[in-house]
Amino acid sequence: MPAHEPTLEDDVARRRGLPSAMLGFRGAVLARGLRVVASAWLRESSCRALAVAHTAGAPRAGDWLSPAPPQLHRRPLSLSAAAVVSSAPRPVQPYLRLMRLDKPIGTWLLYLPCTWSIGLAAEPGCFPDWYMLSLFGTGAILMRGAGCTINDMWDHDYDKKVTRTANRPIAAGDISIFQSFVFLGGQLTLALGILLCLNYYSIALGAASLLLVITYPLMKRITYWPQLALGLTFNWGALLGWSAIKGSCDPSVCLPLYFSGVMWTLIYDTIYAHQDKRDDALIGLKSTALRFQENTKQWLTGFSVAMMGALSLVGVNSDQTVPYYAALATVGAHLAHQIYTLDIHRPEDCWDKFTSNRTIGIIIFLGIVLGNLWKEKKIDETKANKDSKIEK
Repeated sequence: MPAHEPTLEDDVARRRGLPSAMLGFRGAVLARGLRVVASAWLRESSCRALAVAHTAGAPRAGDWLSPAPPQLHRRPLSLSAAAVVSSAPRPVQPYLRLMRLDKPIGTWLLYLPCTWSIGLAAEPGCFPDWYMLSLFGTGAILMRGAGCTINDMWDHDYDKKVTRTANRPIAAGDISIFQSFVFLGGQLTLALGILLCLNYYSIALGAASLLLVITYPLMKRITYWPQLALGLTFNWGALLGWSAIKGSCDPSVCLPLYFSGVMWTLIYDTIYAHQDKRDDALIGLKSTALRFQENTKQWLTGFSVAMMGALSLVGVNSDQTVPYYAALATVGAHLAHQIYTLDIHRPEDCWDKFTSNRTIGIIIFLGIVLGNLWKEKKIDETKANKDSKIEK
């Protein structure tokens, strides 16, 4: 016979000390009903407990087998110039921002004309002098920092009234005029140390640019062409780079190169000035953006044509080769697109177009380097042709 499975009434009878048979039929029915109700209540209570535990964040059954690792919210790493400046010690940050190290585009635009000149001065078939490139790169950082310090010292009262410049260290009160003056002296001393590494001609030529560096910030109060003064200042390296290699300037190469850089500065700094034209007009400052207004694109086109013509003359006078002229064609297309798509009424677009000029400078430098390396092949082919004619 099959074994008797204990039921709820058996358990009740056992606890009361009575056999189940003594409960009778009604007792058995009542016991069976109690068993069903108790089972349903237990199941419902278990479900409610699990739901409450899940809502409260408690682990479910089986969660203990594979606990989730804790989520660590780390700040993403960034190598941008602004992030580097922000991670510097707090007392140092205002000085780094005064040098505009958080916005290195200006340093690039100062440095690139130097690289053009150094590249053009290299011997045919040779790379540019890496020592000079690094020396001028360090000098560009220091002199751009010095120029920005001078600019902010002159303009701190105006900067307070312009939305974009109100947070500059001097205007915001993070650095005093005296502290800025001492800091300027340190930058100029280091820059002088770099200048003294060059030949005497270059030392004199470099010292001559200091007057432009000091007076440029005042031009926006006097003339609608402060961008021209900036161009004369920023592109001095087009003269200095050649003389640092050769010992003096070759006017047939250096002067058109310098002129092309000035035209380039008129292009990108006019675009830059459109960001502040409303504030400038209110406080009485002048710029080419206010001078050209709605005719800006026509003026920029004229400057671009002059720039490309001067660079072509540089190529002819320095016996440049195919890669150089291919680079000029690329630069021409870049300038055309930049001017055509420019929206002078959107500061964000003006900033994007302004910063894209770094690409133009790099393309020109690469064209000079590759064109110079191509010269060796051209010279070898010329010699081979001469030798073949002599043999005949």
